[in-house]
Amino acid sequence: MADTTLIMYEAEFKQINEIIQRLNREANSKFVFLVDRNGQLISSAGDTQNIDTTSLASLTAGNIAATGGLAKILGEKEFSVLFHEGERDNIHISLIGDRVILVVVFDNRSSLGLVRLRVKKATDELLNIFNRLFQKVEKEPLTESPFAEITDEDIDSLFSE
Repeated sequence: MADTTLIMYEAEFKQINEIIQRLNREANSKFVFLVDRNGQLISSAGDTQNIDTTSLASLTAGNIAATGGLAKILGEKEFSVLFHEGERDNIHISLIGDRVILVVVFDNRSSLGLVRLRVKKATDELLNIFNRLFQKVEKEPLTESPFAEITDEDIDSLFSE
């Protein structure tokens, strides 16, 4: 499953957004992100206006990669849940399957126990959706790109005029 291309369909995307929004409400968090393991933001909910979402997504994926290295050194497969505690904000990070990262940022209006409880429920639901997505991708052959027939010579001739 780790090598499967992440393709998002509208129905599943709507379901994912609903789960992320509900998690944000029920965990009383500041915001929730869902990130591909490659660092691409999939979905978010909450107050993200003053957040560099691209950087947060990339850094989260990097954090997971670095923690994966630590796990291997210690003889673990990986650490599936990470928690960072700050003076004002806390970050709860969890892996969903092998490809998706769920990030919940919360402050003192919530608690780690509440976040963990709500994340557990959301993780189960999201895992089901992503498993269905990966099955769809495996069943449907990837269509060839419309740009596949364009050669380097075609590009050179286009820009040489």
